[in-house]
Amino acid sequence: MEIKIQSIHFDATEKLQEFIDKKVSKLEKSFEDIRKAEVQCKVVKPATAQNKEVSLTVTVPGNTLFVEKTSDTFEEATDLCVDSMKVQLQKFKEKMRSR
Repeated sequence: MEIKIQSIHFDATEKLQEFIDKKVSKLEKSFEDIRKAEVQCKVVKPATAQNKEVSLTVTVPGNTLFVEKTSDTFEEATDLCVDSMKVQLQKFKEKMRSR
């Protein structure tokens, strides 16, 4: 699986990139056939709480799944995105089985 990380309006640290990489790569346990994952980290309205936005786009055969979460930290938002994506992947997997 190819993982692409974009940071918008700030420079992502090496530590943050490794964290995102580690978390997103765990999605392969839920669904093996993930082609590509794109993560966008964005700072919205600086100097306010809940201003870190993470969106996760996962490309699977025949479909693209999308999740977006906002939180106080990028790590927390990434966790929420990955958890939400796991649920979407499970539902997608069930649909594939029923066909």
